[in-house]
Amino acid sequence: MPKARHTRRGGMRLVSWNVNGLRAAIRKGIDGWIETIGADVLMLQETRVLEEQLPKDWSWPQGHAVHLHPAEKKGYSGVATLSTLEQDVLPGFAWGEDATDIEGRVLVTRHGELVCVNTYLPNGGGGPERQAYKERWMDAWRAWLAPWVEADHPVVVVGDLNIAHTEDDIWNPKGNAKTSGFLPQERAWFTKLLGDGWVDSFRHVKGEGEKIYSWWSNRGNARADDKGWRIDYLLCNPAAAKRIVAVDIIRQAGLEVSDHAPCILDLSD
Repeated sequence: MPKARHTRRGGMRLVSWNVNGLRAAIRKGIDGWIETIGADVLMLQETRVLEEQLPKDWSWPQGHAVHLHPAEKKGYSGVATLSTLEQDVLPGFAWGEDATDIEGRVLVTRHGELVCVNTYLPNGGGGPERQAYKERWMDAWRAWLAPWVEADHPVVVVGDLNIAHTEDDIWNPKGNAKTSGFLPQERAWFTKLLGDGWVDSFRHVKGEGEKIYSWWSNRGNARADDKGWRIDYLLCNPAAAKRIVAVDIIRQAGLEVSDHAPCILDLSD
């Protein structure tokens, strides 16, 4: 369990965390970590829950506005955004194959001038058909994001994007070259996404070469040996990038609560 509040280094803190099932995360002590991390806007992915399925003796953190966007399929996918700031929900992502986002993958919220796009990008590990769907989804989502990158107010796209961009973002690049999440076409797509103007806040602060991961397989000793992938991001448009102060990935929280670690972005006021 966390013992001390995680030091804030900017005026506003955004956090992205794939919780691998919110009900399980509650049992594993996510409440303590939420308090420790102290996010102004906390964006969760893979919540896999409806409001009525949450434990009756549990409640959302006090003082937070909460919006859930679950998948239609029970126990699957879903995102949620919690905030201590004012929070309005904006129209979400729709595309040709899914006009209502039935898998619960994108939730857009506005907090004053800040817009947050909470995203859980599909996983392509289910076979060729699912990989093809993932890539079509990626292209549609990238096109949908395009107007946001040019906004004169801060926009941050956060979440589990299920892609490790470079060899610095994965512990065994050669061994995973044919694995969904590190395929050449996925990495090339991510390069194009950044070319659109989005800034990877982690690399903006840390630079190239540093290997810090945000997800670890539950197989073998991957977690204990820190054999992971960085597939969780906080991407900033230029207006938000000017305000980046600090980033962090809290591995211990991932080890205790989920297979992903929470990723932190501190912005100046």
